[in-house]
Amino acid sequence: MFKKAKLINNIPLVMETAQEMHSVCIGIWVKVGSRFEEPVKNGISHFLEHMFFKGTEKRTAEDIAMEIDSLGGELNAFTSTEYTLYYVKVLDEYLDRAVELLMDIFLNSTFPESDIAKEKGIINEEISMVEDTPSDFVFEVFSKNIWGEDALGQTVLGKRETIGAFKRDDLINHIALSPAAVNLMKIN
Repeated sequence: MFKKAKLINNIPLVMETAQEMHSVCIGIWVKVGSRFEEPVKNGISHFLEHMFFKGTEKRTAEDIAMEIDSLGGELNAFTSTEYTLYYVKVLDEYLDRAVELLMDIFLNSTFPESDIAKEKGIINEEISMVEDTPSDFVFEVFSKNIWGEDALGQTVLGKRETIGAFKRDDLINHIALSPAAVNLMKIN
């Protein structure tokens, strides 16, 4: 059975308990995806998703990977047209450490300049993989033909031209202008 509540800062919280399980999964859903991107920034939500794992004020990317490995857990994210999800899965005994790690990544990521060029290459490889996978590629073509050039018609990964133009300031501005950030600013 699901429980729904609102935190003191008006952020919704949804919980489900499964007594037979000894693991937890915690996720942060953010209302940012390709649907909400300007065409000249198409792919920025997905790009930003990658950059959240590149280091924080107190952890390097290697520290993040080693810490989640030491917990035997999984730390990951994915982007869709409607939202981006950041999540961690661990045994219930590591709940506090997992939440701290996820929140550090979500609130204190530094988006190092040195990693931006590398991520552009990685995302270009992902775009190539979609183009080489007929079932994925036909979905992209279908969406573009049904929905047009913007909003739901945009690819989640973005286009090579838009990805190539991203700078660190674009990432920071995307966070500041996201619906979630705007709602948080209204609350505070």
